[in-house]
Amino acid sequence: MRNYNVLKIAPAFLLLGSMLHAQQNDSVKKETAIEQVVLIGYGKQKKSDLTGSITSVTSKDFNGGAGSPAQLIQGKTPGVQITTNSGAPGAGSSIRVRGISSLTGNNSPLIVIDGVPQDFSGISGASDPLSLINPNDIQSFDILKDASAAAIYGNRASNGVILITTKQGSAGRLKVGFSTMASVSTKMGNVDVLGADEFRSFVNSYASTSYKARLGNANTNWQDEIYQKAWGTDNNLSLSGGVKGLPYRLSVGYNEQNGIVKTNSFRRTSVGLNLNPKFFDNHLTVNINGKGTFTDNRFPAEGVIQSATYFDPTQPIYSGNSNYGGYYEWLLNGGLNVNATANPLGQLAATRDISSVWRGLGNIQLDYKFHFLPDLHFNVNAGIDYAKSEGAKTVSGAYKIGFADKGTYREYSQEKKNKLLETYLSYTKTIDAIDTNVDVVAGYAYQKFQNYVPFAPTYTGNNTPIVPTIDYRDEKVLLSFYGRAIFTVANKYIISGSLRRDGSSRFYNGTKDNLWGVFPGVSLAWKINEENFLKDSGINNLKLRGGWGKTGNQEIAGGTYPAFAAYNPSNGGASYQFGSQYYFMYRPNIYNPNLKWETTITKNLGLDFGFANNRIFGSVEVYQKNTNDLILKSFIPAGDLSNTNILNVGNMETKGIEGNITFVPVKNQNTTWELSFNATHYNSKITKLVNNADDSFNIPVTDPGISGGVGNTIQAHYVGGQPYSFYVYQQVYDNNGKPLDGVYVDRNGDGAVNAKDMYFYKSTQPDVILGFNTKLTHKNWDLGFSGRAVIGNYVYNNSASNSSLQSASTNDYLQNVYSTAADYKFSVPRYFSDIYVENASFFRLDNVNLGYNFKDIFSKGSSLRVYGMAQNVFVITKYSGVDPEIFNGVDNGYYQMPKVYSLGLNFQF
Repeated sequence: MRNYNVLKIAPAFLLLGSMLHAQQNDSVKKETAIEQVVLIGYGKQKKSDLTGSITSVTSKDFNGGAGSPAQLIQGKTPGVQITTNSGAPGAGSSIRVRGISSLTGNNSPLIVIDGVPQDFSGISGASDPLSLINPNDIQSFDILKDASAAAIYGNRASNGVILITTKQGSAGRLKVGFSTMASVSTKMGNVDVLGADEFRSFVNSYASTSYKARLGNANTNWQDEIYQKAWGTDNNLSLSGGVKGLPYRLSVGYNEQNGIVKTNSFRRTSVGLNLNPKFFDNHLTVNINGKGTFTDNRFPAEGVIQSATYFDPTQPIYSGNSNYGGYYEWLLNGGLNVNATANPLGQLAATRDISSVWRGLGNIQLDYKFHFLPDLHFNVNAGIDYAKSEGAKTVSGAYKIGFADKGTYREYSQEKKNKLLETYLSYTKTIDAIDTNVDVVAGYAYQKFQNYVPFAPTYTGNNTPIVPTIDYRDEKVLLSFYGRAIFTVANKYIISGSLRRDGSSRFYNGTKDNLWGVFPGVSLAWKINEENFLKDSGINNLKLRGGWGKTGNQEIAGGTYPAFAAYNPSNGGASYQFGSQYYFMYRPNIYNPNLKWETTITKNLGLDFGFANNRIFGSVEVYQKNTNDLILKSFIPAGDLSNTNILNVGNMETKGIEGNITFVPVKNQNTTWELSFNATHYNSKITKLVNNADDSFNIPVTDPGISGGVGNTIQAHYVGGQPYSFYVYQQVYDNNGKPLDGVYVDRNGDGAVNAKDMYFYKSTQPDVILGFNTKLTHKNWDLGFSGRAVIGNYVYNNSASNSSLQSASTNDYLQNVYSTAADYKFSVPRYFSDIYVENASFFRLDNVNLGYNFKDIFSKGSSLRVYGMAQNVFVITKYSGVDPEIFNGVDNGYYQMPKVYSLGLNFQF
């Protein structure tokens, strides 16, 4: 393992008028149109011929300054919501395509990189496995959103499929590209807790004499103390061209980013090689793709943001003595007050949490065009994705958080392999006699996932005995047979049908009963603009699409083989000791031999349009998704090995509408201005959970839980409502609009207020998601903006709910409080009051960039672009917390998104 030191918009009719005028007076020279080709899974298709809901985003439209691949397309396409997991560098993003399709299973789309489907799970020591890929190496994203398009990937396509294609070389002279960027990141703001003088007033007003005496004389802003201005750099070098008919591209990248929380850092070194030769008079095409990355991470101390939020602002940073690293800590009876909040700077000083992750992703793809029948191709794709991580966490015993154990040390590792072999035949033929094009694919796929996690004990300075646990290994296999046929008649009518049969080892129960799933899809398209009655009408594109498809989900919680009766070794704490030796016992696992696939059926209807020489174009779609046999961890009758089991018991329905439109109001030799808008609305509703349950039945959401108390949860799933709804009491207010302490509405009218009066209030699910992008180029200048709005989503403010008068009267220490505590005057935390469920709708200006391109600067054909960029420029919201965009809907110690300011240079030779 390597260790490093931590270093406002014109009226629409005017806009339309200008474009129609520009259509007749366009001064841009006529160019040969090259139609965009889109990947559709095991093939490609002209964009104008697509029958399913597929969106393509290429590198020219990517967001600048992205630290991870998902951020390249954030806000760029309807139906795709990308939420950054946290502001920590390397944290990555969570992606949702048209909402969710599962309650306890994985809701991420299937990611396919250069033909290799990725594992859904991450690896120890890396916050997000996708962050291990260098964004600068990516050429395009093709997003398969509806089941008619995604069914060709059946077994894991319920949440959509994202096909990532990396950049490749092209035959010709050597081309050199070099980019470098320097950035500085700053925090958005602080959690709205009391300042030192405000806290003194709070304590003096509500605390007893003994607690008033604990007030200090300092004025410490603990949040300011843990945050920093964080410097970063991103550098990329690429060489591409062709040597004797061998197109190649070699890239090297180095990204270094320090986090805005002190001690946090991320470093990524990447190498990529693409070779694309052709042999046998271009009958054999070979694509060789290789990517290697090495990342180093240092993570901040766990819980340090919460500590900085709550630590008493009247206390100094340092104690004046050498105890506990010299940092001020709360004491009791001559020793540490173990219940007190730890000094956040002491936490940072005590903790060294580092990891190193290696990842290699490569594949070789052979496509042979038969000499005797050139319309027939045979394709073989073999690939491997290998990842290995090592990490170590040290907590010094000289500081509070490690004092009781006299320090701790844990070293861990993990190794993962993902092997792929796919073969398919494809046949493409235009039959002139019937004016029909036929495109047929049939293939087979084998994929094997292996995971190895060695036992990683935590050692303590006081030599606490280590109870051994065996190493963990698992293996999963997927077998698939698939086929697809596309018929295009008279370049007007298109029908596409696909079928995939998948077998998954995760459903093995000793028999083959539930191993296999069949996932069909069918779609139709009518290119209305090709009809004679629309010829010369000024309509460039008008296509009606409809599709139906069925997809599956096998990414479930509950072990690798939850359907198989097995004995597993006991956990470490359940081993038996004989003498000095610990022995593991074998115990039976709870299992469900009837477990089967979650399945999602999607119906989609879309309209694509383009007119005024495609100066106005876009699409609109409506869809419905029905997920059946939802896999849930449900309560079962007594008498089995556990009181819960993994069962197929639920159904869910999602209805939505989405659309996008692009305007090009100006387009001439010197100036081009393009504006794009997209909008998404969907509503998910649970229609079934378990049989014979009463109306009050719900399933609590344990991840995330909330801070405060033991095992408390604030969200739940229930029939008739949205997933991840907040389950709370309805707060009662006085005549002045002030909340009454511990007083809630008796919703069932039985004269008593208890758990039966809790209700489901709002959800993390937004009503509307909007995206906006614009790019203006004038001569050598370019200017771009991008922004997003999320409307109707709610967040539980756990930082506020943890604050009450009790914070100044409990456990012999003082704890800072959220600004609302002095106003609400709750005697104790009221975690389940709906007052803490806040409207977190927002508009965020994600990116502003301005650049100038120096052409022929070094030699003819060379260029230098100099640019400046700001990210996360501002957020408009009513939410009282720092950042309203919180993926899981619970705000407690959230690592906020930084504001990033960058300067960069792009050289092309």
